[in-house]
Amino acid sequence: MAPNVVRVGDIEITQLSDGMLEFDLCNFFPTIDEKNWSPYESHLHEHKVRFNLGSYLIRGGGKTILVDTGLGPRPAETPDVPWGQLMNDFKAKGVRPEDVDMVVMTHLHRDHVGWNLTPQGGKYVPTFPKARYWMSKKDWDTSHQSDVQPTRYPNAPSCVWPLAELGLVEFMNGEHSITRELTAVPTPGHTPGHMSILVTSKGERALVLGDAAHSPVQVLEPDWVSRADMDPDLTRETRKALLDRLEREQILVAAGHFEAPGFGRIVRLEGRRYWRGL
Repeated sequence: MAPNVVRVGDIEITQLSDGMLEFDLCNFFPTIDEKNWSPYESHLHEHKVRFNLGSYLIRGGGKTILVDTGLGPRPAETPDVPWGQLMNDFKAKGVRPEDVDMVVMTHLHRDHVGWNLTPQGGKYVPTFPKARYWMSKKDWDTSHQSDVQPTRYPNAPSCVWPLAELGLVEFMNGEHSITRELTAVPTPGHTPGHMSILVTSKGERALVLGDAAHSPVQVLEPDWVSRADMDPDLTRETRKALLDRLEREQILVAAGHFEAPGFGRIVRLEGRRYWRGL
């Protein structure tokens, strides 16, 4: 089996990528002193943090479900950006946009919704023409707050809101059964309505993490929050509870911002938790 594919019971999960983003440490983790990164140099790239823009294609039960849609097409004015690759990765993996039955968004930040829609003839059309789009009602409501939207949800007017006008939105409130095998689990903090996606089949389980963690370092340092976390205290609380569960129940993890393909488990060695990639 390819390294970017895992099986969970009868369910197949394929990792796809829209490329990557890279930030200065103090830019993305402004409250963490740079010297505190010394033990974690192996997770850095030339002293910067690099994040994969991962999406996950989940196939099983007669459905093809895409979780998160990356940052979107490369801007015409900056064609050399290191992202905008999702449709190329679809093609490379032999997947067509029309194969997707459902798009599920862990949250509505810009790097998770970018390929939802495509401008065409002065209007927006769904990139995945046969899909309905599932999202948290809390995030939808927050993305419409005038004091929050420009900084936290800058591309919502072009990548999220038109979906409602097209009649394609399905809202999730709290824990929500999406299909027989998929359940959206509230993991708030990063955004008010942030969801992680639990996959269950034949007694096996996996969790698509979303942005409950951006880096494997946060498995060891769960109190470290980023500038992207909208509620830092709740983010810490949620992450600690989630890590406890993932370790205790040995749930496979699909972490979209970790180094691709992002599959791994939470393990404990000598009293400390670590990320162990597959």
